[in-house]
Amino acid sequence: MIDALGYTFMQNAVIVSVLGSIACGIIGTLVTVNRMSALAGSIAHASFGGLGLAYLMGFNPLIGATGFAVVSAAGIAAISSRKRTRTDTAMAAMWATGMAAGLVFIKLSGTYSADLMSWLFGSLLTVSSSDIMFAAVLDIVILLVITGLYKEFLAVSFDQEFSMLQGVPTDFIRGLFLILTALTAVLLMKITGLIMVIAMLSIPAAIAEMFAGSLWKMMILASILAAVFNLAGLSLAWILDLPPGAVIILIAAFAYVVSLIIERVKS
Repeated sequence: MIDALGYTFMQNAVIVSVLGSIACGIIGTLVTVNRMSALAGSIAHASFGGLGLAYLMGFNPLIGATGFAVVSAAGIAAISSRKRTRTDTAMAAMWATGMAAGLVFIKLSGTYSADLMSWLFGSLLTVSSSDIMFAAVLDIVILLVITGLYKEFLAVSFDQEFSMLQGVPTDFIRGLFLILTALTAVLLMKITGLIMVIAMLSIPAAIAEMFAGSLWKMMILASILAAVFNLAGLSLAWILDLPPGAVIILIAAFAYVVSLIIERVKS
């Protein structure tokens, strides 16, 4: 594995793995404490429509996926804000619509490239400089937002109704959370693929929740765990010649099972 670091594509993979872990740990923690793990999956699958449109129109798939993800997140926020509409209904609608649109666009484009498969199942070894820049900028934005609005996110995550009574702009915080989740889901699609975004956002945070006593400690621990899973999975995949995204998820799942056993023994 040390020898592999001499290759530019492997250096890019390591960099984006670490950068992606920061976003994954912070946003994954918020997703987990709000019990909205399916949210990341719905946004990721909705962004498939953007990928299809990008291949049809001939522009960067990252732009297409990001655009659809953000629009989907905004749509979920708008639809679920109506008292008669459940959040899970809004997520299901966006999930199905994005996938359906993506399939239609891809069919119309007449192409089914290997690059599209990398978005579906992840491809750490094809990470570009633009992907690294996207990850770095996203991390900076997330850190600034969470640091500046930490008390608001904490309040909304644990008691939304009380937060509203205390004057916290819950709709704004919720909308911001959904958009950041959308951007993080797009980033993770490059690491583990669209199919496994839910697992990468939820497993590190779920493990951290067992051992961390506060939200910010949970975010830090989840980020560290995500980095460990990403780098360990990348290394093992390189040695065994296996898909990195799948290996990362398997390692994370194994760690989760071990954590459950440890928690049960301690209790």
